[in-house]
Amino acid sequence: MSSDTVLFELQGHVAVITLNRPAQRNAINEEMRRTLMDCLRCVRDDENIRVAVLTGAAGTFSAGADLKERASGGGARRQDNAPAAVLDTDPSEHWATMKVGKPLIAAIDGYCLAGGMELSLVCDIRICTHEAQFGLPEITRGFFPGGGGPQRLARSIPQSIAMEIILTGDRIDAETALRAGIVSRTVSADELMPTAMKLATRIAGHAPLAVRAVKEVAEAAMDETFDQAMRLGGALRWIVGQTEDAKEGPRAFVEKREPTYRGR
Repeated sequence: MSSDTVLFELQGHVAVITLNRPAQRNAINEEMRRTLMDCLRCVRDDENIRVAVLTGAAGTFSAGADLKERASGGGARRQDNAPAAVLDTDPSEHWATMKVGKPLIAAIDGYCLAGGMELSLVCDIRICTHEAQFGLPEITRGFFPGGGGPQRLARSIPQSIAMEIILTGDRIDAETALRAGIVSRTVSADELMPTAMKLATRIAGHAPLAVRAVKEVAEAAMDETFDQAMRLGGALRWIVGQTEDAKEGPRAFVEKREPTYRGR
């Protein structure tokens, strides 16, 4: 699964995916994109994996797409070259639109820009170091973000803050990102991965089917009416309530022991 550009490691039920082009500030080229997709598919399909942490090597999350490759024509996306292809693009073939179905945590240090920031916005939880910088600078290069950045940012933080980031292309620091709600916490650089792994391990210790279901309910609530979201939540909660894990939790409580969840 690992390659020179993306490292993949399994720690218990937690997958750690590390963008690994430090000399290029982890800029996403075509090889990295393909390997990243392979890693995300593995997270999606491997029942042993319950949570994934995405991070970057050498003090940088990702500076975005590899513009040198793009300028040479080697990294142009399919829809950039063939406008009609937009109509038959498979959403599962791009990290911005594929459904992983399991919690993703972004552990961010240094630059988190352009496609790098869009990748972080795909994640459910984002934590960063005090030195992290965020931005969507594509507008300053003659185009605009195509990996869901404007859409996700406008849905997740106050409109005026989102539009200033999108329209100016300016960077914001970690403290501003925390105040805006882009990240849930800031930590020192040496605490970044321990904090991310602590969160991931805690989530991975819960009943995996319940975790996946409640993630789906929370995501659906962004698009549905409250009544629709409540109906979906009620249906999925009933389904989860029929599982072995839903019986194991209360039984472990009564027996005063830690539950053993098996995803069944």
